Amino acid sequence: MTAIDIQGIRRLLPHRYPFLLLDYVEHVEAGGSITAIKNITANEPFLQGHFPEFPVFPGVLLVECIAQAAAILASETVGAEASQDTLYLLAGINRARFKQFAVPGDQLRITATIDRRSGKLWRCPGSIRVGEKLTCEAEVLFTHKVLE
Repeated sequence: MTAIDIQGIRRLLPHRYPFLLLDYVEHVEAGGSITAIKNITANEPFLQGHFPEFPVFPGVLLVECIAQAAAILASETVGAEASQDTLYLLAGINRARFKQFAVPGDQLRITATIDRRSGKLWRCPGSIRVGEKLTCEAEVLFTHKVLE
């Protein structure tokens, strides 16, 4: 069980502002599960137009939070096989459900597990909670590519 700070996240994910969404990984267990944190602030660039009078963190970005957490879990799972040049790419989204709004001031607790891995394809169910309340759940499918 390992925690990962923002510098470690930057080493594992190629995403950068404004698309590096995760702030901290509380724990990751290779081959098991991950719990990551995203703090939503009023300064999120996505909230300027979504919606000015009632800022709501976009649902598609909630799913992206799950995908980024799952990519870190995959990277930690393959360990020595992974390299700085490995890119995890979203291949599909199944059963996405949004249960409540995520708004400035919320702390998202993102969890994901590896359900199945077949060759380069990974299937990872995940969920997001704010406190005890389920905010979003989705299954993400992704693949990886080694850049040359």
